[in-house]
Amino acid sequence: MGQDQAEITRRTAAALDAIQKAFAEGDDAVTLFVSHHLEEIEEAYWQKHAGTPHPTDQQVLDILVLADHWDEDDDEGIQTFDFTLPGDATNYLISVYFTDDGQVDYVTMES
Repeated sequence: MGQDQAEITRRTAAALDAIQKAFAEGDDAVTLFVSHHLEEIEEAYWQKHAGTPHPTDQQVLDILVLADHWDEDDDEGIQTFDFTLPGDATNYLISVYFTDDGQVDYVTMES
């Protein structure tokens, strides 16, 4: 694994941890993402991806997948990491932004 791939792996894990922490702290962006999708997505989707037709908030967070990483100057950059639900279920993303020194800056929801 190259240095870039190692950093992508590290930031992916850090981003997912930041999403979990933001949710636990009641962050509006993450809680809105979860509640919106629990209301709007059909039971069959949840059964397929979460193993239950009525997942918990935590189960929704547990199935998030990395959609992309980028930055303003480079489509393959590592400044912003976007997560979404698997299977093209939504156009919404939970985006995690990193500082120049690789620390999580903030978490937001995007469409």
